[in-house]
Amino acid sequence: MNPPITVSTLNTQIKSILETTFINVYVQGEISNLTYHNSGHIYFSVKDESSTISCVMFKGNARFLKFQLEVGQKVVINGNITVYTPRGNYQLMCTKIEPLGQGSLALAYEQLKKKLQEKGYFEASIKKQLPKYPKKIALVTSATGAAIEDMKKVASHRWPLTELILVPTLVQGEESKYSIVKSIQIADSLDVDLIVVGRGGGSIEDLWAFNEEIVATAIFEAKKPIISAVGHEVDFLISDFVADVRAATPSNAMEIALPDINEHRMYLDSLQEQLQSRLKNIISQKENELKNIYRHFEQNSLESKFRFINEQISILKSNYKNYLSQIFNTKQNSLILLNEAYKNNHPNKKSLKGYAQISINNKIIELEDVKVNDTITLQTPKTIVYSTVKTIEKQ
Repeated sequence: MNPPITVSTLNTQIKSILETTFINVYVQGEISNLTYHNSGHIYFSVKDESSTISCVMFKGNARFLKFQLEVGQKVVINGNITVYTPRGNYQLMCTKIEPLGQGSLALAYEQLKKKLQEKGYFEASIKKQLPKYPKKIALVTSATGAAIEDMKKVASHRWPLTELILVPTLVQGEESKYSIVKSIQIADSLDVDLIVVGRGGGSIEDLWAFNEEIVATAIFEAKKPIISAVGHEVDFLISDFVADVRAATPSNAMEIALPDINEHRMYLDSLQEQLQSRLKNIISQKENELKNIYRHFEQNSLESKFRFINEQISILKSNYKNYLSQIFNTKQNSLILLNEAYKNNHPNKKSLKGYAQISINNKIIELEDVKVNDTITLQTPKTIVYSTVKTIEKQ
């Protein structure tokens, strides 16, 4: 019979066997009893239908975990068995965890997107308006990447009046998220009208810094409007949803941020044509108004009044002369007629035998007007007879 050994010895022997036997294992199961400790370690269990094993992921490995562990989540764990000899407990020490049937980055993306959406980071109502004519734009990107050159090129052709200020930052790697956050904060403190945050294309791993929560929070908290311009047109990052405007590429960010100087030149040409046409119409209208005012002034001025009066006087004079001439001619003709009548009725021309002119007090009267006792005068060209009427006999 072998001599007895201590509990510590037994646990140490078990530890040696387990840790050298199960060095690199892959375990599939469902997460339960999950605890995120303040130390940064993660404690949980993974189980199947009939068994459970305790797991731990220490801070050093946990910081590389892209997605959030959740109870009920099915995962694949890569790790090794460790034994805690003081209590004789063994557990699976996790070095890497992947969601079952789905990539960790894809799951992390969906988890963070849902979380930030619930926090209101994507609300359209809080999006800031981009300035129409930005004077200064801060570019948060790599100082050596293709993105900065593309943006400078587009800006110089599109609207060269805008000043571009580079705020260099790391855009790839584990430390890039911290660099991007700091650069956004610096850009937000500058006297700029707009911030463009971005980089050129790459794999999802290369672009991952723009899917980090701290970057999203920095964009959300910025006071200046931000355009997210990360990757290619098909790439959608968390920064795209949080930013005030998403651009498909860094070059597209400049197209969105800056007006087109050629369009404005054509617009100014059209404005000039409209202005000239408008001025021409206004001048023509004012000329007509001045002419009307001048005519009205002429019609109502003293000079015009005098001229009008003189014209009327001339007309009156002319009419008066014509009128007098007509009267004179009429009277002259009447006088001629009277004269002819007088001549024709002169007693000297009365040669009819037995006829005499009857008058009373030198007034010629008709015989029918004579009364009894009237003294009448009977006159022929050669003889005058004075007589008193004794009797009158009417026929």
